[in-house]
Amino acid sequence: MRDTFVKTLLEIAKKDKNVYIVTGDLGFGVLKPFWTELPEQIINAGIAEQNMTSVAAGLALEGKTVFTYSIGNFPTFRCIEQIRNDCAYHDANVKVVCVGGGFVYGSLGMSHHATEDLAVMRALPNVTVVAPGDKVEAVEATKAVYEKQGTCYLRLGRGGEKVIHENGIENFEIGKAIKVKDGKKVAIFSTGGILDEVDEAVKSLESEGITPSVYSFHTVKPIDKETILSVSENFDTIVTIEEHNLSGGFGSAVAEVLAEKDGKKAKLTRIALDDKYSCIVGSQKYLRNAYSINAQEIVKRVKENW
Repeated sequence: MRDTFVKTLLEIAKKDKNVYIVTGDLGFGVLKPFWTELPEQIINAGIAEQNMTSVAAGLALEGKTVFTYSIGNFPTFRCIEQIRNDCAYHDANVKVVCVGGGFVYGSLGMSHHATEDLAVMRALPNVTVVAPGDKVEAVEATKAVYEKQGTCYLRLGRGGEKVIHENGIENFEIGKAIKVKDGKKVAIFSTGGILDEVDEAVKSLESEGITPSVYSFHTVKPIDKETILSVSENFDTIVTIEEHNLSGGFGSAVAEVLAEKDGKKAKLTRIALDDKYSCIVGSQKYLRNAYSINAQEIVKRVKENW
């Protein structure tokens, strides 16, 4: 997703000279095309993410559309006050980009495990929260947050994610989930790069004659209430999965919608990090398996409710 994002943003910035990237002293390899072709539209703020965010806010309030760029928790938790006070409060056109949502930087330990970011960012008024599921969604998400007025959070994988939407996407829209697969009885809701685990799980289930429906919620805020309510009325169970903590994230956003619904509604079961910090290190896949945020757990939950 990372390379896809940079390539897409470069094409946008070539057409719009008011588009800037402000980086926190990293990403030089992947950002090299931007440095080379548009040196006047990229700024290195140094290892100073709070300053990076305030600089971006100042530029945005002068009419620029600014993407801040860093890895894991650095563009969010390290500068949450600046995002809240300098950007979101003023509805500034700052797009906060995290490369490495979830366990992407798993081998670097707990400080680099971005597992509370969705909860924190969606709690801020005037912030749109977007987490594409593959690089096809990442292209459309980059274009969408560029066009979206105000402060946005774009949560990306690092690279190498499986392409799920091999035939492309029609009518990508912020706040509107994408139906990936039709099914019955159980619907799987996914956000972010964990969509590849869903794809693996569904193939395993289908080999046994079990056919759940799949939706990719590339937008966590505003959440697609219409789809959630419609599915809830027509399915027995909704399974949510996210590479994130159980509290406050995507599953919680779905639960909030269902809690306010009267009458018949689907049972909800959530797959996520069970309200803890990861105290181990390893690859993204290793940590997904260690904490049962994987295809095997999806298969288990679907079968329990089939």
